Amino acid sequence: MVTTPAEQDAATTGVPRDPDWFRRAVFYEVLVRGFADSNGDGTGDLRGLADKLDYLQWLGIDCLWLPPFYPSPLRDGGYDVSDFTGVLPEFGTIEDFKTFLAEAHQRGIRVIIDVVMNHTSDAHPWFQASRREPDGDYGDFYVWSDDDSRYPEARIIFVD
Repeated sequence: MVTTPAEQDAATTGVPRDPDWFRRAVFYEVLVRGFADSNGDGTGDLRGLADKLDYLQWLGIDCLWLPPFYPSPLRDGGYDVSDFTGVLPEFGTIEDFKTFLAEAHQRGIRVIIDVVMNHTSDAHPWFQASRREPDGDYGDFYVWSDDDSRYPEARIIFVD
């Protein structure tokens, strides 16, 4: 049996392929920390978000947008990522995220996450490697200067 790409997408995610879906979609940004707390610790988490998917579907949400929820020292609101492959422990685990994503897709809700590759914390391995060896493999991932003479269009945000 031959299936179309749209049928394959719908079969694997529950969401049909439609290149123009975003033009008609209702997006809802969810700050995980403040949305729904599943374990009573006072901090929203991915399980709490998953628990509210029926409500979000009832509201007519087509797509959830999640800002960074990766491990981070949180000096920059979570945009200072220390590990792009994990979940900030207070928000849950990568398995919690996978469960949330599958449950969202079962309801036909798409999920967009911020992948902020140009934002890392000083705890990220790329940053540490660049700092150790500015001429090494990760050296040009960062600008090592205390002034803007090399890149005058750049804005220095954090100074050591």
